[in-house]
Amino acid sequence: MKDQNFAMMSANELWILHEEIRAILSAKLDAEKDELNRRLAQISRPNQNGERARRPYPKVYPKYRNPERPAETWSGRGKQPRWVAAQLRSGKKFDDLLIARTH
Repeated sequence: MKDQNFAMMSANELWILHEEIRAILSAKLDAEKDELNRRLAQISRPNQNGERARRPYPKVYPKYRNPERPAETWSGRGKQPRWVAAQLRSGKKFDDLLIARTH
């Protein structure tokens, strides 16, 4: 770029220069953003649906059973079901609710 004395330029010339710089900067930033998104897509390796594949977790089997309603079970993970809290309030212990293991 040639040596320019911006103080000697008119307001109209400075505005035109500002608009040219803004357009060039915008195009360069868009190109850089597209390149970074392309690189990020390569790193993340999405599956066919465009989502990252979740790591396979082992099946969690129930550990506790409601003695009053045997169909209600709980694995011991996550929020405690209401029936567990009710059983504990009635004086039972977690060991009383365990499902018998058959090994």
